Amino acid sequence: MGDVLAGIHATWEFEGDSVLIRFGRGIRTPRLFQVLRERRIPHEALASVAVSPGRRGTVVLRAVVRPGADPLMDAAAGQLKEGYDPYRLVVPAGRETLAEFYARELRKALEARGPQDSAAPADQHLVAPPEAPLAFKAYDGRAAFDGSEVSFRWSWTGASTAKWKAGDQTFRVGDLQGVEWRSPEGSDGYLRLTARQPAVAQPALRAAVPGQPTAAEAERRARPDLDPSAVVFGVGYGPVHESLPFAAAVLAAVRGGSSARSHPGERRHAPAPAADPGRSVADRIRQLGELHSAGLVTDEEFTSKKAQLLAEL
Repeated sequence: MGDVLAGIHATWEFEGDSVLIRFGRGIRTPRLFQVLRERRIPHEALASVAVSPGRRGTVVLRAVVRPGADPLMDAAAGQLKEGYDPYRLVVPAGRETLAEFYARELRKALEARGPQDSAAPADQHLVAPPEAPLAFKAYDGRAAFDGSEVSFRWSWTGASTAKWKAGDQTFRVGDLQGVEWRSPEGSDGYLRLTARQPAVAQPALRAAVPGQPTAAEAERRARPDLDPSAVVFGVGYGPVHESLPFAAAVLAAVRGGSSARSHPGERRHAPAPAADPGRSVADRIRQLGELHSAGLVTDEEFTSKKAQLLAEL
């Protein structure tokens, strides 16, 4: 292929083994698309493709990604509105024939892999996640991700007493099991990190009934505003275009780290040999400086974290 199909908010460039989606930058383009800019989708990441009528004579070319192939869609978990779907290309009237042609070409590529392979969940992310460092302001605090750690810094105006008592939180990617994102467009939006469960539970934390959470733990899980491993959204706080790429980047890092441990010989997730710890610390200090310059980290937080990083040298 190699041709380009221009839509209203994006263009799709059809290459030999992938589709390059470039999103528009106009005022009417959804802000999520503007943040994503462009994404390369390998054919192996797709499950199906279809063309259907759109509104006002338009045509919609829509691809469906395989479960597990795209961290953004995994984090969204079906909560994105139709207009925010990055795999949906709205084509102006008059280009129906082109849309049908490219849909057929994509189907041929998928059929060549076999129907079972196209429908099966991917065993690793095939679409690149948003890159760290990332940060956004939630209703009850600031969330930041530098590629290796997630930090929550509570707001004195929005955070609950329970979170203040717990203190600011830092989570290493290797200690996390997953990310739960609830869209801020609802009344109960939040982003929650789930920790890996220890092999043997500590006696003080065991539930009264084996396998069941304690009453305090159940309440904490039911109330993200009380949970120090979660930040809650609100009107104007944690919008989709900021919080969803954040969740996707963390999820990709968590899953990538997990894959590296499970498949140490796999090139995609294997750590670089002979890594220089000094350079890693320098990169993290640089990323911290970017967050500080953007106003997402206070002077005190910047000084304290920088001292901690320098101590690792």
